[in-house]
Amino acid sequence: MKVGKFTHTIAVILSSIVSFFTHGAAAKTEPAKTKFSKKSEKRADDRVIDVSSLAFTPGQLAGDRPELGQRYPWKKDIVTTIFWIGEKPAPKNPVPNRVSCWDAQWTKNYGGVDDPDPARRSNYIPVNFTPRLNPFYCALPYNDKAKEGHRPEAPQVVPWFKDAYQGPAVSTCKGRWIAIRKGNRVAYAQWEDAGPFRSDHWQYVFGSERPKPNLNKGAGLDVSPAVRDYLGLQPTDVTDWRFVDFSEVPRGPWSTLGENNTFVINDRKKGATLVETLGTIAR
Repeated sequence: MKVGKFTHTIAVILSSIVSFFTHGAAAKTEPAKTKFSKKSEKRADDRVIDVSSLAFTPGQLAGDRPELGQRYPWKKDIVTTIFWIGEKPAPKNPVPNRVSCWDAQWTKNYGGVDDPDPARRSNYIPVNFTPRLNPFYCALPYNDKAKEGHRPEAPQVVPWFKDAYQGPAVSTCKGRWIAIRKGNRVAYAQWEDAGPFRSDHWQYVFGSERPKPNLNKGAGLDVSPAVRDYLGLQPTDVTDWRFVDFSEVPRGPWSTLGENNTFVINDRKKGATLVETLGTIAR
């Protein structure tokens, strides 16, 4: 090989090596760009939230992962307070619980006030009537419904939205089961209202944020007297909770009562099917 050609070849190789390392360094140091919608600057009531560009995994807390065989992780050390159907407004509970965000006749449909006084309760229910809804209920600070249809972010942040969707008038969150843990004891309850205090905090309910500060020490979960009694909770306590698929919910005192109770609904369907089968055989 001539000296000129050899020199040219060496120059080309060196140029390629320099180019490779320069490109690699640029790729590593260039900051990632994330675009946020300017519409998020509007008031909360008018806000159209753009979540399409957020790095977000529904149901996960920062640094936490679901345990083996579980779809959703535990949200740990959450300040938990007690509320009840028919509760009157108070300084730390300014909104009466005669209605829920999803049921305009909540107290009537339940059958009366879910009196929290232990002296007037037995077997996790009031002594003076049998509830027509599941007495194991809870509230989380998010409501997927808007005045018309659903909140704009709901289809993207509610993990089961697509599977649970039944039209613009129906909440995809109402009736969803959660597990609530205190020590080595776990209760199961259905999500029946939005609170405490907020109804828009999807970043906590489905994401990685902690509950916002509020009058009840930053409470992020309200539970019914039945849940309180099963877990032995104080009026303000600390629990862990997570969403559960219905297939994960075992039988227990939460599976026996309520027109809205998935167990009761399924048992009735099985009973109707059995009656129909026996009737067919009898013919």
